[in-house]
Amino acid sequence: MAIRVTVWGENVHEQKNKVVAEVYPKTMHGTIAAALNTDPAFAATTVTLQDPEHGMTAEKIAETDVLIWWGHAAHGQVEDKIVERVCDAVWGGMGVIFLHSAHFAKPFKRLMGAPCNLTWREAGERERLWVTSRQHPIAQGLPDHFELENEEMYGEPFGVPEPLETVFISWFQGGEVFRSGLTYRRGAGNIFYFRPGHETYPTYHDANVQKVISNAVKWAYNPQARILNPNDAPNTPVEKALEPITERGPRLHHAGEKGFR
Repeated sequence: MAIRVTVWGENVHEQKNKVVAEVYPKTMHGTIAAALNTDPAFAATTVTLQDPEHGMTAEKIAETDVLIWWGHAAHGQVEDKIVERVCDAVWGGMGVIFLHSAHFAKPFKRLMGAPCNLTWREAGERERLWVTSRQHPIAQGLPDHFELENEEMYGEPFGVPEPLETVFISWFQGGEVFRSGLTYRRGAGNIFYFRPGHETYPTYHDANVQKVISNAVKWAYNPQARILNPNDAPNTPVEKALEPITERGPRLHHAGEKGFR
């Protein structure tokens, strides 16, 4: 069965900025999904911020194995209940890939528990991405380094937790460096952050970038059944203890009562 991928696009710049519309006539999310769909291993669809419930309905999330998220201008418009729905799915085992300026997306910040801040400059600089983990599945089939002729600079320090792995490091013409490919695990969900993707440049048409995203989807995919209630914190009764015990002392909660949240 193909990996079911949902590409979430903010879909603001494509509608309002002529340059972006010319670079991505099929939208950024459409371009990413189309590249994935050249591989029969994937069944990629798209949703946008403007869709009902931002496209992240309970039904859509249930049928999503890996979510790809791109946002920039409208992070604040994403409703908090949708953020919690996405995070619940990640904790339950859905894979997720955050691209470029999604470092400030609400779901990413929620999952990282950190400011996710950085330095930046929009000057069309050359970006050279170095593979720092040659044997990592996300780097499969890539050269030791590749270049993007024009990109927005992101610079350290990057205000995120220490990752499980750093797969890519970027160098920019202005001299800055940045950890550009980071993996995390939250609950049962695999998370990958990938830096390139400024909307006025043709980054998502690049074959190496498409390869990274394709590899990342395969890496993030969890074939195990989704944990449906990852926030459950049940009160286990005395009589169900694995070893016989006798209740002692006063208690705050009655048997079967839910704890405080």
